[in-house]
Amino acid sequence: MRRSTRRSLALAASSPPDRHGYFSLGADAEYLAAMIGEVPFYLEANHRMPRTFRENQVHLSQVAGWCEADYPLVELPGRPTRETDRRIAGYVAERIPDGATLQAGIGAIPNEVLGLLGGHAGLGVHTELLSDGFVDLVERGVITGANKLTHRNKIITTTALGSQRLYDFVDENPGVEFWPVSYTNDPRNIAKEDHMVAINATLEVDFLGQCASESIGSDYWSSSGGQPDFTRGAMFAEHGQSFIVLHSTTANESVSRIVAQLHPGAAVTTFKNVVDCVVTEHSVAELRGSSIRERTRKLISIAHPKFRDGLTRQASEMGYM
Repeated sequence: MRRSTRRSLALAASSPPDRHGYFSLGADAEYLAAMIGEVPFYLEANHRMPRTFRENQVHLSQVAGWCEADYPLVELPGRPTRETDRRIAGYVAERIPDGATLQAGIGAIPNEVLGLLGGHAGLGVHTELLSDGFVDLVERGVITGANKLTHRNKIITTTALGSQRLYDFVDENPGVEFWPVSYTNDPRNIAKEDHMVAINATLEVDFLGQCASESIGSDYWSSSGGQPDFTRGAMFAEHGQSFIVLHSTTANESVSRIVAQLHPGAAVTTFKNVVDCVVTEHSVAELRGSSIRERTRKLISIAHPKFRDGLTRQASEMGYM
């Protein structure tokens, strides 16, 4: 944005100013926090916006204007958990050591993984998205941040999205720090945590390990978000692990989501050289350091059984097996 926009004015939601004249960007630091001090801001000061801390403070002197508002923040509705979600989450949770630093993306499966970590100890958080699942672990004493190598005893994030309970948790909470996404998602910063664990969902994985997480073919569902950043950062961490999670089929079991080749036009969100572990309800395919033939065999083994023979034939026709 620094290179491609004029950035004449930043529009943002915030908390009302405190007695020192500082507004807080509240539940969302993202890219706007990186613009503080570089461009003037126009703020909508919402009386229900939580006041949060660190690199998301805008002083009155940096504001071109502001207005007041009073309405609730958008809450992310909960989704019913499927049995396949629980099985996938179980494979991931059992591989997370005590003392690890966590990043969990959006979706039912990453949230289910957090729900299975209640017996762990000394976990830390360095994540793009802070969700309700993290709050549960803090309140149970599982997340302490005491073993982190950077920002000890602090939760590092750039966005909080969830229920009102989450917004109440981050309000006036000095244990949660909001940084610009250019900091939280920098793989060099992520890799500083030796036991970094990244958990992200995808829509489709091909034999090479390429992950299409934002589109089915040219039909866009989402965007890349922080998945490629945290996958790369975890790969560079000394004992890092990255888990790409997905159901082996569509909901009606009519289409395999482990495929020979991505749908034409699909965007490759996370490329094959940084993919570590791919997890379905059938098992874990450990792809790091694997040849194309090994990747293909491992991915077919975690596909739905009804599609494995067909995938094996395709792999042979392509010369992958």
